[in-house]
Amino acid sequence: MGGKSGLRHWFVWLTLILVSAGCTNPSMSVLDPAGPVGREQLKLIYLSTGIMTLVVLVVAVLYIYIVIRYRERPGQEGEIPEQVEGNKKLEVLWTVVPIILLVILAVPTIATTFNINEKPDPAESIRVNVIGYQYWWGFEYPEFGVNTANEVHIPTGKKIEFILRAHDVIHAFWVPSLGGKEDLNPERNTRLVLQADKPGIYEGKCAELCGAAHALMNFRVIAHPPEEFNEWIASQKSPDSTPQSDRGREGQRLVGQNCIGCHAVENAGYPVQGSTGPTLNAFSKRTRIAGVIDNNRENLTTWMVDPQGVKPGNRMPAFDHLTEEQIDAIVQYLLELK
Repeated sequence: MGGKSGLRHWFVWLTLILVSAGCTNPSMSVLDPAGPVGREQLKLIYLSTGIMTLVVLVVAVLYIYIVIRYRERPGQEGEIPEQVEGNKKLEVLWTVVPIILLVILAVPTIATTFNINEKPDPAESIRVNVIGYQYWWGFEYPEFGVNTANEVHIPTGKKIEFILRAHDVIHAFWVPSLGGKEDLNPERNTRLVLQADKPGIYEGKCAELCGAAHALMNFRVIAHPPEEFNEWIASQKSPDSTPQSDRGREGQRLVGQNCIGCHAVENAGYPVQGSTGPTLNAFSKRTRIAGVIDNNRENLTTWMVDPQGVKPGNRMPAFDHLTEEQIDAIVQYLLELK
C-alpha cells in the first residue's frame, strides 16, 4: 500500500487517535490524578514510559546506523562480511544494561506497591465495604450503619479503606482519577486504599469482563468536604421515606407489592426489606439510575418499563403488568425518597 492510498490510511488513523483523545472524560483520566495514590502511580507510568522510550530510541538509532553502515555495496555481491560473534564487551553490555534498567524500574515500583497498600490507621481513615454484583455496586459503611448503591460518598483529605468482595463472579473496582484497579473475588476480601484531595465526582467502572452488562457496570465516587460528608451520613442514617403526595402514597403501596422483595426502603413501614437488589433509600438524591443514566422522571420511567433496553443483561424485570398510572405512581414515590 502506497501513494494516495497510504496517505489516506494514515490520515484515517490520525483522525481516530485525535478524536479518541478529545473524547477522554477528564474525571476518568489516570493522567490527571486527584489523590496521592493516583499521583504515585502516575510517577511510575512516567518512569516506565521514559525507560521504554529510551530503549526504543537507542535500538532504532543502532538499527538505522547498522543498516546504512554495513549495507551491501556494488561489487560486494555474495561477499561474506567479517563475522564478529563472541564479542565479550558487547555481550556484557547488552546483558548489564537491561538489568540496570529493570532495577531502576523495579525498586520504585515495589516500594510504591507496598506503600499504597499499607493498612491505614483506623482512627484516621474510613472503612467502606464494596460488594460487586452482576451488574451493580453495593457500598456499606459499617461504622455508621449506612448502605447505598452505585454511588459511594467519601470525605476529602481522608484515607478510605475499601474492603472488596464479589457476590457472584470476579469484578474489578477502578476509579482512574484516584488510583489503580483491584479485583473483587467471591468469598475472599481484598483491600484498596484511596484518597481524594478535592470535592468532585470521580467516575468508576468495573475493569474485569464480568458478563453481558460489564461495560455498563459503572459507579461514582462523590467526594465532599468533611462537614458535608457528615451531613450526608446523617441523612442516610435516617432517610425520609414518607410520601409527599397522594400519588406518592399510591406509589408507596405499589412499591410494597412489587419492589420490596428485592429492594430495601427504610422508614417506610414495610414488614420486609429485600437485599437482592440495590437499596432505594434516599433514591431522589442519587445522580444516576442503575449507574448509567441521569436520575430524572423520564429516565426513571424508561428504566421501569424497559430495564433491558437501558442496561442489557441486568436482573431487573420489566413491570409490563402495571398500568401507566401505576408506573407513574411508583416513579413519583421513588423521586420523593430523601
